[in-house]
Amino acid sequence: MNPHNSSIEIVADALHMPECPRWHDEQLWFSDIRVDTVHRIDDGHVSVVHRFPDGEEPAGLGWLPNGDLLVAGMAKRVIYRVSGGRATVHADVKHVAPHQINDMIVTSDGTAFVTQLGFDLDAPQPTPQPTMVIRVGLDGTVSTAADDLTVPNGIAVDAAECSLVVAESGAARLTRFALRDGVLSDRIHESLPASAAVPFCAPDGICLDEQGGRWVADSINKRIIRVRHGVITDEHLLGRYALACVLGDHDRRSLYVCVTDAWHKSETSEQPTGRILRLRVTVPGAGRP
Repeated sequence: MNPHNSSIEIVADALHMPECPRWHDEQLWFSDIRVDTVHRIDDGHVSVVHRFPDGEEPAGLGWLPNGDLLVAGMAKRVIYRVSGGRATVHADVKHVAPHQINDMIVTSDGTAFVTQLGFDLDAPQPTPQPTMVIRVGLDGTVSTAADDLTVPNGIAVDAAECSLVVAESGAARLTRFALRDGVLSDRIHESLPASAAVPFCAPDGICLDEQGGRWVADSINKRIIRVRHGVITDEHLLGRYALACVLGDHDRRSLYVCVTDAWHKSETSEQPTGRILRLRVTVPGAGRP
């Protein structure tokens, strides 16, 4: 495993806080949280899919079986359904999410799994508490999918939709669950390797590949890594906070990575530093995102 940063292309620039990238309908979709907007990139052109009111902070994205877009509204803690250019509330999760929600994955039957931070991101000295992943049914019903997680963040599901992986940022690990009929069970922890140079890896956004590899955006260490069977097989040093990733393009061998110099609200400047990078990899992506 050799750290490198060669052959990295910038596919979008002048963004504020790009997050939650998705490869859907042969296009790259993503949220720009700080400007309350969901975007799509088609043939290199960045277009606005939907703009939310100021302060909503859209994050996780997914699609219902009929093609409607679901968007996790971080600040107001609701799941929006965007259809015909209009956003309505699909589910209100405030009663199970006392603080900001975050990423979301939506399976083919329309079940959404939503992560939350477990603390107030805007507090002067936030103290993470064990928290849950939220399940939202196709009809908008809200329930607990899994509890006792430490800052659950990025989330992914395999191609067969029989396994779901959650990045626990506060515990330096990935946690895998069996997924059956919308129910999570059989929790297995996958610790992320540490070293003298990188004593703590806080996984943010994640995606999966066909060989069971996990691509992990390691935000605080400003890198993207691939982990398989507890070993780092690939590492790319990016020089900016790495927020999330997805494997896309026709062969799903292009790794798109969302990066920024300023991820916290207090660091937001008038000159946006967010980018989406692309690099080619060997093993194709699998599942969602």
